[in-house]
Amino acid sequence: MSPRLRTWTAAGMLGLLAAPALAQQPVVEDLTAASGSSSFYDQTAAREPAGGNLELFNEMQRNQQQLRQLRGQVEELRYQLEQLKRQTRQQYMDLDERLSAGAASAAGGSGAAAAEQVAGGDNAGEASASTSGQAAGGAGSPGNDAGARADYQAAFAKVQAREFDAATQAFEAFVQAHPDSSLTANAHYWLGELHSAQGELDAADAAFQHVLDDFPDSNKVPDTLYKQGLLKARQGDPEASKALLDRVQQEYPDSSAASLAADFQRQSGN
Repeated sequence: MSPRLRTWTAAGMLGLLAAPALAQQPVVEDLTAASGSSSFYDQTAAREPAGGNLELFNEMQRNQQQLRQLRGQVEELRYQLEQLKRQTRQQYMDLDERLSAGAASAAGGSGAAAAEQVAGGDNAGEASASTSGQAAGGAGSPGNDAGARADYQAAFAKVQAREFDAATQAFEAFVQAHPDSSLTANAHYWLGELHSAQGELDAADAAFQHVLDDFPDSNKVPDTLYKQGLLKARQGDPEASKALLDRVQQEYPDSSAASLAADFQRQSGN
């Protein structure tokens, strides 16, 4: 065999021996170059923000659930408040009827004086005021007093007839025409009663306050304190109601208004 042939033969055998070894080597790919923007590192980085968004979504869901719960609690409290207001109004009406019934049984007179007692003017001094004009609160000349008494009784006759709108107008005209009469405090008191009966609570409060501010010596003050205390309860102001009801009991303990104020507080828990 020639030297050149032997060289080719050896080279061929070496090639055959090397081929299996080369075939067994793993193929390594450049993931960075092949995948471009969607490489393993980019995919890992993309998953992290997604996890953060999921946590934010869960937090938002929890907040929405808490908000729904709070809204439900607010609605429940609103319902309870409305129930309390209705109960307070009913207590007001019940006690007002009791006052009227008690005054009616105690009244022995007739005409306007007895009618005022039946309607809630639970004060013997008011009867004498409507007939003699000697109640506290100032008095004018005999002629003026006679005119004031006539106007007052005309206004109160409309209360007796349950003509409340007409009675309100008549008493408003009375306090304008007779600002210093011995019956002016009584007229303001009845304006408070009339406005209250018609649900005009702010106007009723203002009329009652006139009695307390302008006629502190009037014999209508105890009744006014009591009625304004009930009015404050209807307006949803229990603290002011309690203050007025406490005041009538402390300053006028022997009055029927004080007794009724105590009854109201026991029943209402005020």
